[in-house]
Amino acid sequence: MAAPNIEFFSGAQGVQAERIKFVTKFSSPAGIDPLERLRAEIAPGAIHDSKERCDAPKCQSETRVAVQDDLYDWIMNGDGESEQPRKIKWVTGPAGSGKTAIMGSLSERCVEGGVLVATFFFSSWSIGRRRKTAFVTTIAHQLAQHHSDLREEISRAIIANPDIFDKNLHVQMRVLVLGPLHEIGRRQGVSDLRGAIVVDGVDECEAEQYQDTTATGLRSKSPPLRTNGEDQLEILQVLQMASSDPSFPFRILIASRPERVFREFFDPETNPTPFARKLDLHKDYNADDDITLFFEVQFSRIRRRYNLPDSWASSKTIRALVEKASGQFIYAATVIRFLNTDHREPPEALLASVLNLESTWKATSNPLEQLDMLYTHILESSPDLPLSVWWIRSIDMLRHSPSFERDRFTASNINMLLQTDPESSEAEHLLGPLHSLIRIPSPSDQATAQYELYHKSLLDFLEDPNRCGKLNIPWKEVKWFIWDRFNRACARGSDTRFSYPESFLALLAHLPQSLSLFSESPPPTPAGADWWVSLAIEHKQDLCVYETHISLPCDL
Repeated sequence: MAAPNIEFFSGAQGVQAERIKFVTKFSSPAGIDPLERLRAEIAPGAIHDSKERCDAPKCQSETRVAVQDDLYDWIMNGDGESEQPRKIKWVTGPAGSGKTAIMGSLSERCVEGGVLVATFFFSSWSIGRRRKTAFVTTIAHQLAQHHSDLREEISRAIIANPDIFDKNLHVQMRVLVLGPLHEIGRRQGVSDLRGAIVVDGVDECEAEQYQDTTATGLRSKSPPLRTNGEDQLEILQVLQMASSDPSFPFRILIASRPERVFREFFDPETNPTPFARKLDLHKDYNADDDITLFFEVQFSRIRRRYNLPDSWASSKTIRALVEKASGQFIYAATVIRFLNTDHREPPEALLASVLNLESTWKATSNPLEQLDMLYTHILESSPDLPLSVWWIRSIDMLRHSPSFERDRFTASNINMLLQTDPESSEAEHLLGPLHSLIRIPSPSDQATAQYELYHKSLLDFLEDPNRCGKLNIPWKEVKWFIWDRFNRACARGSDTRFSYPESFLALLAHLPQSLSLFSESPPPTPAGADWWVSLAIEHKQDLCVYETHISLPCDL
């Protein structure tokens, strides 16, 4: 359709204008601002300064300065390449080496320097940040805020491609990012765009699973399960595609653990793309000085808070702790949280208990041994160590169920499900001593807030039988534990004298399908089954999935 001719000031006389500015606002065919459509598809919590990351780790002042200086210099000047710019740099290091803290602090420094373009901080504990779905849209949203011409071109792209949010990441990158950059380059020639895109924690990205929505019940089939590595590789390939485009002016920092998918992708012998020199936090930098400074500052604060003498936590003590840390900031941070947690024992006794932890092996090849002993020591402060581990593993599994909405994961709902008696204080009894490992909402916030682990390395420890020994619980047994608690909750629900809040009822209605509980577990008790069927019908669940387990007719 040809565009209509538009006349301005038709028939007017004596009109004078020194400067006229025309502003064009694009709208999609449905009348919705295309940038509002884009915003609805992003993961706002993944942006560096989001409210979800208000407690995210940052580098303590005057620590990790050399690392940040080197990365900032690369953003501004590159590696000194004269011909083909190397636009991607991999920052790696083992668990607990401070990658996320460095990326967060560097992002803030880039904001101050006016060179931060976009960020995405993956996290296995966040609904929106643990999968690839909103990755490109979140980057494009920030690009639209970065430059007015990009904002206009991204709006045009969404209008021209109304189904773009249903496409894969490669198509989204071409349409929402590279296409607008091409248009700006075509109109303006040399672009003044520059800066950094920071992507952290890609190793925490979990696989997006897809289901066949054309079939229902027992006849439904799903594609083969994707692995986390496949989705992580897809993200790397999308960024590689973007960086290889001549119109792409930004530098990309990717931070992750040195897992195999990343080692192979950045291996120059297998990938011909010229990447910038890898930065290995463990090999390229000695973190001991920074960890020493961290302990000195934190111990000074504890001395003031508890009116302790200057001799407490001497330089000899700090040296011993730095040696135990073995370059891992997570060890130092966990020690300080342990000392700051509200315990019955004073800080002097708590610090002595950490210093007196001794290895059970004379020689070990486990570089995380000191951290493992610290985790074990803190977990043993729970009055029921095995049950507290069941809770931690169950909380993790519940929050990772694929189809849950975030508001169902509240601490109060999880307590109601896992406690033997929903009206007891079992949760506080078990988890109260573990505040240095788990962020536990205050009683007044538990109806809306969630449990969160301070660091994924705790789960790594509990999931590895070679590290945690008897504390390891196989994944299937965790499922059975949740199933047993679900069964008890249904039995209580069938008691007319007992009532649950609506948010917990919604959790119970969706829980079996979300965790595939019925596929490997015995059926619920008859009373509990009848009650749950009524609940599921009320919440419009697909009961055919469970017909072989609880004898449901598929025409319900």
